[in-house]
Amino acid sequence: MDTPLRIVAMGGGSGLSALLHGLKAHAGPQASPRADITAIVTVTDDGGSSGRLRRDFDVLPPGDIRNCMVALSEDSALLSRLFQYRFQAGRGLKGHSFGNLFLMALTHIMGDFPDAVKVSSEVLKIAGRIYPSTSANVALQATLTNGAKVVGETRISRSRHRIRTVRLIPRKASALPAALAAISEADAITLGPGSLFTSVIPNLLVDGMVSAIRASAAMKAYFVNLMWQPGETVDFRASDHVRAIHRHAGGKFLDYAVVNVRPIPSAMRKRYAREAALPVENDIDTLFKMGLKVMAGNLADSTEKIRHDAAATAAAVLKLALEGRRRREQQISAQQSAGS
Repeated sequence: MDTPLRIVAMGGGSGLSALLHGLKAHAGPQASPRADITAIVTVTDDGGSSGRLRRDFDVLPPGDIRNCMVALSEDSALLSRLFQYRFQAGRGLKGHSFGNLFLMALTHIMGDFPDAVKVSSEVLKIAGRIYPSTSANVALQATLTNGAKVVGETRISRSRHRIRTVRLIPRKASALPAALAAISEADAITLGPGSLFTSVIPNLLVDGMVSAIRASAAMKAYFVNLMWQPGETVDFRASDHVRAIHRHAGGKFLDYAVVNVRPIPSAMRKRYAREAALPVENDIDTLFKMGLKVMAGNLADSTEKIRHDAAATAAAVLKLALEGRRRREQQISAQQSAGS
């Protein structure tokens, strides 16, 4: 191909950074096909080092952004190791990572978090672009099935009742124009893998995001989680994940659900079952009835934890992007024929 496949990956947490790590291998000039990578990252995290920095310095949470930058940087680079360095002692320092402190300080120097992310990405020489989903300092609020409202990503993840809906506080939070431009030009837009209500859906609640995704000719796909997530998606089948996404987006927009068919080893299943986490059921017939295509693959990596395999997941994204590129070219050809 003359031009690289344009991929926009949306999400947060370890799932998004793993996908970006897999895609990075396809960003070099010798890769075939080549990938042009944009990550759009949720900014509602309020736990750990990120939460402390939010409370103390009124900055956006840097943790997920930092992990994405490191995932797209050269693994052997000293700077990437430095950004992940976590202080083990020191009053006020213990538990913080150097990268989080760097992003916080740079935000105050430059006066803008997205600019700090851009400069940090240049320092790390990352293979792509990273945008926060919004520059607004937002929190996440969940309404549970018992009617209770819970504010804060950490508290939501610990809830004992099923989540009905989530929303941003304040409601009005605008997307970055550069992120919307990347969506409009994408060949594939991916959601997940990652926590459904606290990593994936929050990106869709930002003003302008869903309308831009709908208007894009890209192939839109959700990577279904491998396991239930206690506090968020216990008893959820694949179709339940998709319904939650479409409900928060105001209607259907996904083309594909991407599911894993590699069996989870019994020892790992038993370990996760002790934490009330079982494999997500792939109710493929229901997904078809919902108007989605289904892509299935051996996506699970169960070596230490049950996670999406970075390389296999990236390969699935490239297939989606190739299909999206063909659809985009067909639409352009049809428009030219109609105008002639």
